Amino acid sequence: MDLLRLSLRLHRCLLVGLIAALLVPLPSLHAEDPAPAKILPVPGEAFIVDGRPAFIIPAKAKARREGRIPWVWYAPTLRGLPDKEEQWLFTRLTEAGIAIAGIDVGESFGSPDGRAGFSALYDELTQRRGFALRPVLLGRSRGGLMTLSWAAENPDKVAAFAGIYPVCNLVSYPGLAKAAPAYGLTAAQLETALAEHNPIDRLAPLARARIPLLMIHGDIDTLVPLEDNSLEVRTRYFALGGQCRVIIARGQGHNRWAGFFQNEEVTDFVIEHARR
Repeated sequence: MDLLRLSLRLHRCLLVGLIAALLVPLPSLHAEDPAPAKILPVPGEAFIVDGRPAFIIPAKAKARREGRIPWVWYAPTLRGLPDKEEQWLFTRLTEAGIAIAGIDVGESFGSPDGRAGFSALYDELTQRRGFALRPVLLGRSRGGLMTLSWAAENPDKVAAFAGIYPVCNLVSYPGLAKAAPAYGLTAAQLETALAEHNPIDRLAPLARARIPLLMIHGDIDTLVPLEDNSLEVRTRYFALGGQCRVIIARGQGHNRWAGFFQNEEVTDFVIEHARR
């Protein structure tokens, strides 16, 4: 008899537990995943675009351009970036009425997949959030590859480009062997297709659209050499009739020197063209 009572009690407990489990809602099956935590140097909003983490740092002052919000598009938005180095610049921009935004497209090295992620962010901000149709692109290091690669295909959607020791040449950095997997190609295939993907080979659309370029770059940078990147862009852009200025930071490499991130000329250039 005791065994019978124990068996009935166990069945009753299992039945109650099953009913309770069925009554619990399953939001993960229907709700969107929450935006990941994103530590920004200036307070902002983290959200998801096309399954990718993105952010917006809103402007503190109002400086509408044709009824829209002027903005700067920062890259790369990888883990830890933007970082404290950008705090001074971002504060100046937001105080001038300019928002900052970015999207994490991973180590895409300017590949078509990364460019598609950029287009998704552009559509989100311009079509649904009232942002200006022509942002200023700001590429730090390999963010130059990302922004310039997207700009070459969308020159009508760019106000200007500013770079902080920007990567402009896939051959120089990260090298074709390292970049090729992001393109779904072998190194040999990527070499053959460089004219379709390498920023220094795709400057003509930007020059025709009269997009101004400004870069600051150290003269002893061994990771992203000045000569193969910013100076090569300047030479080719001039030949195409474009406007490009390179500020050479003497005695500086690929580092966190404050002069790269607190440069008045770069800041004024970004503010001017974001507001224009």
